[in-house]
Amino acid sequence: MAPAGVHDRRVVRRLLRLASPVAPRLALAVLYGVLAAGSAIGLIATSAWLISRAAQHPPVLYLTVAIVAVRTFGITRGVFRYLERLAGHDAAFRVLTRLRVRAYGRLERLAPASCALLRAGDLVSRFVADIDAALDVLVRVVLPYLVAALVGALTVGFVATMLPSAAVVLAAGLLVVAVGVPLIQHAAARRADRNTAHLRGELSAATVDLLRGLPDLVAYGAAGRRLAALAETDSRLRAAAARSATGVGLGAGLLTLAAGACVWAGLALGAPAVSTGALNSVLLAVVVLTPIAVFDTVSGLPAAAAQLAAARAALARVFGLLDQPEPVTEPAAPVTLPEPPYRLEVCGLSAGWPGGPDVIHDLDLTFTPGRRLAVVGPSGSGKSTLAAVLVRFLDPSAGRVTLNGVDTRDLAGDDVRTVVGLLTDDARLFDTTIAENLRIADRGADDARLRAVLAEARLLDWVDTLPAGLDTMVGEQGSRLSGGQRRRLALARALLADFPILIMDEPTEHLDEETADALTADLLAATRGRSTVLITHRLTGLTEVDEVVVLDGGRIAQRGSHDALVAVDGPYRRMWSSLRVSTG
Repeated sequence: MAPAGVHDRRVVRRLLRLASPVAPRLALAVLYGVLAAGSAIGLIATSAWLISRAAQHPPVLYLTVAIVAVRTFGITRGVFRYLERLAGHDAAFRVLTRLRVRAYGRLERLAPASCALLRAGDLVSRFVADIDAALDVLVRVVLPYLVAALVGALTVGFVATMLPSAAVVLAAGLLVVAVGVPLIQHAAARRADRNTAHLRGELSAATVDLLRGLPDLVAYGAAGRRLAALAETDSRLRAAAARSATGVGLGAGLLTLAAGACVWAGLALGAPAVSTGALNSVLLAVVVLTPIAVFDTVSGLPAAAAQLAAARAALARVFGLLDQPEPVTEPAAPVTLPEPPYRLEVCGLSAGWPGGPDVIHDLDLTFTPGRRLAVVGPSGSGKSTLAAVLVRFLDPSAGRVTLNGVDTRDLAGDDVRTVVGLLTDDARLFDTTIAENLRIADRGADDARLRAVLAEARLLDWVDTLPAGLDTMVGEQGSRLSGGQRRRLALARALLADFPILIMDEPTEHLDEETADALTADLLAATRGRSTVLITHRLTGLTEVDEVVVLDGGRIAQRGSHDALVAVDGPYRRMWSSLRVSTG
């Protein structure tokens, strides 16, 4: 779902711009990396010189400096390598923190309108595994390439002081490894690298869907098919990983060949130079063995190139989501929230979900203080879209919504939601106590206040029978509660928030008839005296509301009291007749 403007080649530059505040730390990591690699090369070169010179049996004092240098390089290599990892990971984790904060901040702005376009598992994959790709790019790609470039240039210059022709061959070998090998392995595994992040997200989404729907899938004998589809996705992911690994293996093989070629070229060019006196015989070993050390330094570049290809796709998914247009535009200078009592008016309202056509058209509604209204209609008639606009999860495409005469688009969204609350059928319950689930609405509420709202939601008698009372754990997503108890607990939380205007969107969805009827009656009883909008496809209990609005095709087809609408021919009467037939 990345927009057309997000391309793999641009996401790395975008990540580096995000990393600009920690550039000094990254530069320090590069410096330590160069010193570590330089120590490794110095260790090999000095050892080669020491062995060659010792073979000539000079006085021991001639070898003292080289002996000390070998020990020094051996120690400093490990010290600088540790400092490089410390500085590099510190910088990378700081960038990762910035990206995570920005990602979750953006997610909060997109929810729930735009996030509904993604499956839960894929969203988790984007904001966990895909964001981690930023760490891989900085630590496993950018730093190794910068270190390799600097060390390679310095080493070629060092060899050139002894044998220029060998330096030219070494430079060519390093270019092959740094540029040619990544191109070859990318060509071999291009499709696999591009699909890995997508397949990982698909696998995560399918796994979450399977776990959430497992009871129903087992009941209907469909679990086997879903497991087979999951296994097929996993097989495709493993195949893509295997193709990517093949590219890395090919790169590693080419690197070994390039290193060997440089060693043999050094020997082939150095031997004649020694015989002609152009090269000191002691330095021949240095010319021959130094490429081994420098190629050891650049040996991680093929893997880094493969990592970059996979990370580009992962980061493109993250930035693609972050670049989604916001469903709501916050005002640059929000108007101060009006004083209560609140009057909410809908005038000529049309709206739709991001990327789709308008779902509701030209609606006019008025919500006065204390008035209770029911919005009914078949699935797809625009009921939930209306709720989303009223709480500013969506902006109208035409018309407006006003609060005490102020257009809600001129108010901060958070301010609107302190006045207009939303209770949905999938209200989230967290794996903590009943009390803590309630206090999400009011952190300062004491036990007496919690018991009061539980009593209003007709849940207090049950809570008093529990050994732990308010401290009873509800389980993940309220798994230890029945469906009706979960809805009542969510209602109690909404009552604790004390919204002046409360919208209830399908609060009895997925409940059995008896539980749904009882909950509807309790919902209407608990909200008596406050402005309430009950959005439902059920007609039971609607005699208690002041007005019923019937939506059909996103437009108001009928409106009036329950008794008045039943008395005339129209969609409401047909819905009521169908309900009576279905209930016998």
